[in-house]
Amino acid sequence: MIQLEHFSIRLGGRVLFKTDTMQLHPGWKIGLTGVNGAGKSSLFAALLGKISGDEGSLTRPESWTVAHMAQEIEALDLPAIDFVLSGDEEYWKIQTQLNDSDKLSNDDIAQLHGRFDEINGYTAFAKAAQLMAGLGFSEQQIRNPVASFSGGWRMRLNLARTLMSRSDLLLLDEPTNHLDLDAILWLEDWLNSYEGTLILISHDRDFLDSVTDHILHIENQKLTLYTGNYSSFETIRSERLAQQQQAFEKQQETRAHLQKFIDRFKAKATKAKQAQSRIKQLERMQDLAPAHVDTAFTFSFREPTKMSSPLLTLDDVTIGYPNKEIASQINLQITPSSRIGLLGMNGAGKSTLIKSLVGDLPIQHGERKASELLNIGYFAQHQMDALDGNASPMLQLARIADPKISEASLRSFLGSFGFSGERMDTVCENFSGGERARLALALIVWQRPNVLILDEPTNHLDLDMRHALTMALQDFDGAVVLVSHERQLISSVCDDLILVHGGQCQNFDGDLVEYAKWLREARQQQMNAQNALDAKNTPKKIDKEAQRKAAAKKREQTRPLQKNIEKVEKKIEKLQEQLQKIEVLLADTTLYDENRKDELLKIMDEQSNLKNDLEKNEEMLLEQMMELEMLEESFSE
Repeated sequence: MIQLEHFSIRLGGRVLFKTDTMQLHPGWKIGLTGVNGAGKSSLFAALLGKISGDEGSLTRPESWTVAHMAQEIEALDLPAIDFVLSGDEEYWKIQTQLNDSDKLSNDDIAQLHGRFDEINGYTAFAKAAQLMAGLGFSEQQIRNPVASFSGGWRMRLNLARTLMSRSDLLLLDEPTNHLDLDAILWLEDWLNSYEGTLILISHDRDFLDSVTDHILHIENQKLTLYTGNYSSFETIRSERLAQQQQAFEKQQETRAHLQKFIDRFKAKATKAKQAQSRIKQLERMQDLAPAHVDTAFTFSFREPTKMSSPLLTLDDVTIGYPNKEIASQINLQITPSSRIGLLGMNGAGKSTLIKSLVGDLPIQHGERKASELLNIGYFAQHQMDALDGNASPMLQLARIADPKISEASLRSFLGSFGFSGERMDTVCENFSGGERARLALALIVWQRPNVLILDEPTNHLDLDMRHALTMALQDFDGAVVLVSHERQLISSVCDDLILVHGGQCQNFDGDLVEYAKWLREARQQQMNAQNALDAKNTPKKIDKEAQRKAAAKKREQTRPLQKNIEKVEKKIEKLQEQLQKIEVLLADTTLYDENRKDELLKIMDEQSNLKNDLEKNEEMLLEQMMELEMLEESFSE
């Protein structure tokens, strides 16, 4: 387990955080939270052994394999599948040695093949391909060089490479930032089945809720461990904050804001199943909102200057690129009250539809009708990239503002997006992703659009800013078209869901829970179709009957030995569980008090006996596995 004893880290003479005594046990899935700059990355660095604490100690088992997702990746010529496979370091090392076997003796080669089999090396390629497929890579892409992928897709490769490691401790820093919703749902399933210890930094509340069972929170220079997922932590923390009068008053304002919205929306509750789901989500947000009473972000969308209905219409439209049709027969009308969430698997055409709505991509067939009063506020990654790196936030806002607006008003507006006095006048060339996203969003808000088209607006935003964006979108008087991997944002903002799939754009009548179910079924259908194709293309065996008889004979002769091995493995597993319980007892500092001396000695004796039994069973297991290996080799001779 990971043990922290009065551990603290300083940065530039400032204490980032300090801890009391705490243990993080094997198999826990921990969400590491806190505001930007609180010390989350520093704790990761300490766990990786890259930095040491200023006081106390942080220890973990030396035998553990630690996997950590890097934030950058070089433009390598290495095929993507090989890059992912290199995440299993032992597999990659053995494979490299076997590829240069001229320098090895026969004994060396035999040992390498034996170890290769033990680590399931022969199925590694299939595992890597499955990881890449889950993260959205097509079968054709997996052999493309790493350098051919964009930055966001390289981050997916980094994630796949990290997951490929047979790790005991997995450290993930914002793994969902460059993923769409279907890839996130796949990642949730993968992490829920991960058997090691997971420590995760994420600003996605639903993702944290689905994956974590503990929250490690940094606040006011203190690291505190909470049992439960993020929602449980948020409720506990909000109750503590509510005890402070000032925080309580602001909390009440937040509750009143949400209740006002719910009251207004309930009149439409019978219109659709999605409406009912949205009310439930808003009620949940009401309970969680007090955790944000200390947020620095509070902003609202300015009222659109002019409005008409409809604002934008697609009539029997076909979208796509030259020589490549993406979807057809699209009929979509956007009115001031439209709240649309776009769903669909990676590559289905969500971004293509958005570009066609905005007008960046010409339609191939049909008609796009735009009102003369249409004023689109479009947020996407390239808007962030298009910011003037040599200009400050103040200068970029002043360029689009009426010269009559006072500087104080401009500064107050930027302040609501988290820009301090100093940051307002700093050129944004070296701004973080979060700062650039906030600035791009602020410039859009200032221009008073009547249609917001948002493509993954929460990438790079922290939890507080995401909460502020959700609240602002709920009160926005215009139309919203949203693509987001954040389920709470979709549920809280969107009335209607549109599914882009199979060259069609159709209303999705269910909620996001039902969409997750649909997505898993669609993936399974794709997998079944691929397996059927692979089976069809696999050459038939020459002598199936002979192979069947040989396999049956092998099973018959090895079965008794395999059963014995399974019994010993179960015994070892039970002994390890008992030892783990003993270690938990020994971690209790009160056990070492003088009045508990007899209890301590008894526990230590039990620990010694368990270790002896474990050692004997491990030796027995090794002997039986060697015997099985020799028996299996006799069949191959």
